Amino acid sequence: MIEDSPFVAAAPVLVPMPAERPYTYAVPAGMRVVPGSIVRVPLGPRQVAGIVWDGAVETVDAKKLRPIEQIFDCPPIDRAMRRFVDWVAQYTLSPPGMVARMLLRAPEAFDPEPWIEGLQRTLLTPDRMTGARERVLETAEGGLAWTRSGLAHAAGVSSTVIDGLRAQGVFETVMIPPRPVVAAPDTSYAVPELMPDQSDAAQLLRANVAAGVFNVALLDGVTGSGKTEVYFEAVAAALDQGKQVLILLPEIALTHAFLERFQQRFGAKPGEWHSDLPPRMRERVWRQVAEGRVRVVAGARSALFLPFRELGLIVVDEEHDPAYKQEDRVFYNARDMAVVRGHIGSFPVVLASATPSVESRVNASQGRYNRAVLSARFAEAALPHLKAVDMRRAPPARGGFLSPVLLDQMRQTLGKKEQSLLFLNRRGYAPLTLCRVCGHRFGCPVCSAWLVEHRFRGQLVCHHCGHNERRPEACPECGTLDHLVACGPGVERIAEEVVAHFPDARTIVLSSDLMGGVRRLRLELEAIANGEADIVIGTQLVAKGHNFPNMTLVGVVDADLGLANGDPRAAERTFQLLSQVTGRAGRTGKKSLGLLQTFQPDHPVMRAIVSGDAEAFYEREIAERERAALPPFGRLAGVIVSAVTRAEAEGHARGLRRAAPEATDLFVLGPSEAPLSLLGGRHRFRLLIQGERRADMQGFIRAMLANGPKQRGSVRVQVDIDPQSFL
Repeated sequence: MIEDSPFVAAAPVLVPMPAERPYTYAVPAGMRVVPGSIVRVPLGPRQVAGIVWDGAVETVDAKKLRPIEQIFDCPPIDRAMRRFVDWVAQYTLSPPGMVARMLLRAPEAFDPEPWIEGLQRTLLTPDRMTGARERVLETAEGGLAWTRSGLAHAAGVSSTVIDGLRAQGVFETVMIPPRPVVAAPDTSYAVPELMPDQSDAAQLLRANVAAGVFNVALLDGVTGSGKTEVYFEAVAAALDQGKQVLILLPEIALTHAFLERFQQRFGAKPGEWHSDLPPRMRERVWRQVAEGRVRVVAGARSALFLPFRELGLIVVDEEHDPAYKQEDRVFYNARDMAVVRGHIGSFPVVLASATPSVESRVNASQGRYNRAVLSARFAEAALPHLKAVDMRRAPPARGGFLSPVLLDQMRQTLGKKEQSLLFLNRRGYAPLTLCRVCGHRFGCPVCSAWLVEHRFRGQLVCHHCGHNERRPEACPECGTLDHLVACGPGVERIAEEVVAHFPDARTIVLSSDLMGGVRRLRLELEAIANGEADIVIGTQLVAKGHNFPNMTLVGVVDADLGLANGDPRAAERTFQLLSQVTGRAGRTGKKSLGLLQTFQPDHPVMRAIVSGDAEAFYEREIAERERAALPPFGRLAGVIVSAVTRAEAEGHARGLRRAAPEATDLFVLGPSEAPLSLLGGRHRFRLLIQGERRADMQGFIRAMLANGPKQRGSVRVQVDIDPQSFL
């Protein structure tokens, strides 16, 4: 077993691959490693980075051990993070090496950043003085070191002026440490004046931070109530204690607006961490987080695996958002894992949402979480008046999807020079294209899904695997020209209808597949906030925390869309999404309206949203979950078996079902074809395991996998503990 200090002859090293345990390596004479050291080791013909792990080494003939090649000059991964990696691996039934892989995402950051050549003023003076030289010397007063280009830019001179002064000895060359990626936040920069209920909530969060122990607070506030300003007070308290802070956000598109708000409060932006970050910046952020130089990080779910040196607070904004669930390689929910990270590190966690998850509401009601409620909007802003539009009584015109009621309100809103938002959670032009003559439907060749028409791009696209093809003029089945018809609406089709009704209005379509990616999306969001659009048509992206000051009308085109599936969370998701999107209206005090087009105006979700009685919805939804023993009152896990042939997938799934151990508190449903039975050319069968809250779900599944058939050929098995998606 290795200790925290001595030299050792062998050490366990966890490598970033599907390894179930660390591998044992020899430690060369003179090399000192400790648990958490990041090292380079041989693995087959390759050299890979790994982490020296805890525990005993295997008893292996020393002559057979391969040596550690290099120890990186990098702060070791601390014990709390190592325990977290082990916990995530055990809970999600993932190989620990694959969890460690998420921690080692920036290999170029394992070595220190190079120092920069700079210039510093000496006591010498130039042989003659010019205006340009005088400006340089004034700029360089104070003894600070400058880069050559930085000094030239600050003094407003050319670099040749700097070179001339250096040649005369007026400046000497010095080495400057690498610049921080962001400036240090100042907790006293712009302390806000909080409303009474905000102040009470902030006091609770500050007290949680001051306690210096693990606790979870649920910040439950209506849209526009100022939750961000409240949890910024917890951030300030943690920073004042010398701690680092992680703020998780569900969408990259939200990051830019959030960074601006953070800078307004603390005088500097936080470090960023998300997939859109350039590789070099990712490496610098990773390194400076490990060194403790970056004090606050705002990032997507993967930021949870950054190697913080002094982490003392995690905030999970929009904690209900499904984007926190990763469904690739290691299946985990970042919200739940953030709570675990706080527990292991003994520090507080804040969960914030206008529409908390049922799980968080139950945890709060049972006393496991503290709950702070913000029931009113900030300042004078009022919540929008909400109304259901019964599509049976006010149907749209033939070929259209917008009711006369909604169109009339849009006309009035335009007349007042205010903005309207139309929400439809369907990308593209139409979800299905078919031939009027023979009935041929365009489906994905490798998925059991219809191709979505994107008319702006002239393509048919599969939103599951990415397959795309040009939209043909003739039916590929019968050859008939000009008889292909689009069925159902997507946001592009709604935009077409809007332009027909309001040709002079400035219209913007927002969708995650917008040409130009995240940068274009951010520009569009800024344009909307600045009043440069009259009508916005968007998918769920528009529901996520944006502040549009002049938005006074929100129309939900198909409020029933999320209810039309067998997902046990369908009602909760629909309630959250529609509440969030209607909350975009009226955030600056103007009278506002939200219209929900529905064929089910008496559905409990619709009644709860229109009446504003969220408590009644949660009460009903929690009672139904409890009756059905569904999370959080019971446990669920999905096992997805996929293979190139249907027979292989089904046979393996049935073999696993037969291998399930006997248990009184757990039972297996299936196997049955997954709703998306063919994905990327692979046939998929699903087992669903349901059990009591305290049942040993992981032990049950481990036994089933161990006793079941071995994975051979093209068969792959994925385990999803606490599934969020049932496709």
